[in-house]
Amino acid sequence: MKIAIPAMGESGYDEKISSHFGRCRTFAIYDTEDEDLSFLPNNSKHMGGKGNPPELLDEENVDVMLCGNLGIKAVSLFEELGIDVYRGARGTVEDALNSWEEDELEEASLSTACEEGRHDH
Repeated sequence: MKIAIPAMGESGYDEKISSHFGRCRTFAIYDTEDEDLSFLPNNSKHMGGKGNPPELLDEENVDVMLCGNLGIKAVSLFEELGIDVYRGARGTVEDALNSWEEDELEEASLSTACEEGRHDH
């Protein structure tokens, strides 16, 4: 299983989680089978590239996304792609993984997503 987390950079498990999912610098990708952590640059359209972040993560065969919060459009696209999303992640990449393993994160849904147009998530 591959777990993605929006991150501020590439400094390993201590990297801080990005509070803005679509505009994060990188996505931390943790592979539970290999117990390997890697970082994927966010080259989506939000960062001058092409495509939406969920599509970028789908190309990497991500199964789960852990984040602070995200908008309705992103939740809807993740649902279409079959990627489970959990919200409420804070702190570092390691904190997010631990919170997920301890079942402390809430599964994101259209009713829990940020309202469109808000950028404080």
